[in-house]
Amino acid sequence: MTKRLTEKQKEEIVKSFKSGAAIDVLSEKFTCTIPTIIRNLKKILGDFKYKEFLNTNKSLEGKSKKNKNKSKDILKNNFDSEDLKNDHIKSKLFNENITVSNFAPMDSFYEIAPIDYEMDDSSRKELSSVPISQVDFPKVVYMIVDKKIELDIKLLKDFPEWKFLPLNDLNRKTIEIFIDLNLAKRSCNKEQKVLKVPNTDVFRIAAPSLLRKGISRIVFAEDLIAL
Repeated sequence: MTKRLTEKQKEEIVKSFKSGAAIDVLSEKFTCTIPTIIRNLKKILGDFKYKEFLNTNKSLEGKSKKNKNKSKDILKNNFDSEDLKNDHIKSKLFNENITVSNFAPMDSFYEIAPIDYEMDDSSRKELSSVPISQVDFPKVVYMIVDKKIELDIKLLKDFPEWKFLPLNDLNRKTIEIFIDLNLAKRSCNKEQKVLKVPNTDVFRIAAPSLLRKGISRIVFAEDLIAL
């Protein structure tokens, strides 16, 4: 199963994010995906606070880039001034018949042999999901169903944290399972209810049946499970 963040790591992520750290930087630092960072920040801070800090961080990043560009302009002006000075010196040396003989034009060329190897033009492999055979489910999970005990089926594109995936993957049918009862209840509307699954082996057993219904992925916390 994909390594999960500890509570201490989550606290460090939130603290760094509040201090202005970019999400992609946090992803590299804690060796986890960007959706994992976003999901935990939203869960701990709430959507409103998350967006508030995100906008603040983007504003700070914009000011930083502006200062960097300003510094580049100053350096460029300094180099331009130095170039003018050097041009003046070179002109003076030339007028005094001082020549530089260390450089000579190339009167030959080299032919570079073409690269001789086969390019891999196969379709990009989808690396975001984890095969269900490699997932170590907890003993109990929860899922959302309607009042007729029908599964709550969504498309993967309905989950903002996975929108970086290719279009073909975003159109996959999915079901979502929860490890936390309260989180499941918060995701449940009036026409739905939370179903307790006391034996998680049922997902491996039911995988062929789910695939026949067109359901090929399970969204589970920070994991995207492939059936």
